[in-house]
Amino acid sequence: MSTFAASHLSPSYPDRAAWGTAPKLRAWQQDAFDLYFRTEPRDFLTVATPGAGKTTYALRIASELLANGVIKAITIVTPTEHLKRQWADAAAKVGIGIDPEFKNSQGATSRDYIGVAVTYAQVAMHPALHRARTEARKTLVIFDEVHHAGDAKSWGDGIREAFEPAARRLQLTGTPFRSDDSPIPFVEYAEDAEGFKRSVSDYSYGYGPALADGVVRPVIFLAYSGEMRWRTRAGDEIAATLGTPLTKDQLSQAWRAALDPKGDWIRQVMQAADRRLTEVRQSVPDAGGLVIATDHETARAYAKHLRAISGEGATVVLSDDPGASKKIKDFAASEHRWLIAVRMVSEGVDIPRLCVGVYATSTSTPLFFAQAVGRFVRARKRGEMASVFLPSVPTLMGLANEMELERDHVLNKRQQDDGLDDSLLENANRKKDNPDVLGDELPFETMEATATFDRVLFDGGEFGTGAEIGSAEEEDFLGLPGLLEPDQVASLLRKRQADQQAARRKAPKAEPAALAPHEQMAELRKELNGLVGAWNHRTGQPHGVIHSELRRACGGPPIAQATAEQVQERIDKIRQWATSRR
Repeated sequence: MSTFAASHLSPSYPDRAAWGTAPKLRAWQQDAFDLYFRTEPRDFLTVATPGAGKTTYALRIASELLANGVIKAITIVTPTEHLKRQWADAAAKVGIGIDPEFKNSQGATSRDYIGVAVTYAQVAMHPALHRARTEARKTLVIFDEVHHAGDAKSWGDGIREAFEPAARRLQLTGTPFRSDDSPIPFVEYAEDAEGFKRSVSDYSYGYGPALADGVVRPVIFLAYSGEMRWRTRAGDEIAATLGTPLTKDQLSQAWRAALDPKGDWIRQVMQAADRRLTEVRQSVPDAGGLVIATDHETARAYAKHLRAISGEGATVVLSDDPGASKKIKDFAASEHRWLIAVRMVSEGVDIPRLCVGVYATSTSTPLFFAQAVGRFVRARKRGEMASVFLPSVPTLMGLANEMELERDHVLNKRQQDDGLDDSLLENANRKKDNPDVLGDELPFETMEATATFDRVLFDGGEFGTGAEIGSAEEEDFLGLPGLLEPDQVASLLRKRQADQQAARRKAPKAEPAALAPHEQMAELRKELNGLVGAWNHRTGQPHGVIHSELRRACGGPPIAQATAEQVQERIDKIRQWATSRR
């Protein structure tokens, strides 16, 4: 087996994908490769941002170990069935035969293969079988998205039992953290300054450095707020504005109303996303879009909306569809506009032509968000830009602003209460058709859901001053060129915002009698408090500290005694912070 068995292949093999082995490793891949063979470790954890090329790097290491006789077999462990086949396809291009169809009931595979690809669940079902296979030959185990090895205690125990005898273990992940305290097998943890155990990587390559190197695309997030009105199970009608401070219950229900295919919000946002995709296709002709949906029923309803919007049917991929893997592969190789998926394409799946996304799911963990956004960052050539549309929900806005933040898995650390949790959303989204024991409750019903453009988030900054759907201000951002370098994106966003602000200053002022003084003051305070809440989520500073800092910067009395002009000055100042501070 030649170390450079794939030296004839393009770095982007196949034509529009980055899977496989490249003739020249990227700088980070070569650096990590060299470190691996300098240390000759039994366990090695590589953390590299989604889209950076972990597969190319891992297969080059596997080729070298095979060529040197260090190993005789390979086992690749993945989170999903689809990824088993994806790894097997990539390995085949470098002359490594991997069986992705191996079943526990077989016990052994054909001599035509050097190894097998299996799922974490498959290993956990029969760890003794996989331990026997690992003991039989000197084996390299590649753990793809290794954080999944801790998905359940039985999984973690099974993975340890199965692969403890392995000659070498190579752990890969783009998101080395979990939303719980389950330790990840074969990952080292070290105590930090606060006394918590934190995962330790052997090599790390984050989104920030990858963006600077041109390895991944810049991502802009287009956030949409809007007016929601719904009827609760108790029969009460409630109205709220998405993007303003809300209670947990109000936020979960307003978010649910926004994603409801019966309302106008999701249709209007998908319409905006389709316009964005059309713009991107002027410079990236095969650009595709992905809608990440919450469940099967809404996914099918979204597909009907997209057919009406774009005139073209969308590919729908459901987790229980036996043909899901083939649908994903066919879509990746086509030039079709839209793919709709329920979790199936949230992690690891390689569709490099995806440039536009709609985050239409209620899942809000940092892990899921990072993996979902990772579907859009894989770069094929310099200048390609990704756009992700999402609701103006504080949790998501905070995650979008923290794209470059590198996280570790921390054990026994109390999770910060961010005002929203997935269990609350799951409960809110659970369909309840039967009245409960009180006998007076009706199913949740969306009465009205309309969207408005809120702002654009990029590189830790926020741009835009809010606008109606279809307005010139919204079009300014939807019409951004599809090919831009990161510094060009920031410059253009700043110019768009400055143009909007200048136009608003020149626009005729509304009649002062439109609002009574106390109504005007209430509106200004509401706007300021909403911005302070967003800044709190972004920086972690308490609300009172932010108000004090604004007062020091702008002068004037406490907010209760401030004039309308003074409150407006503080609004302008915090918006300035959002666009200029990192």
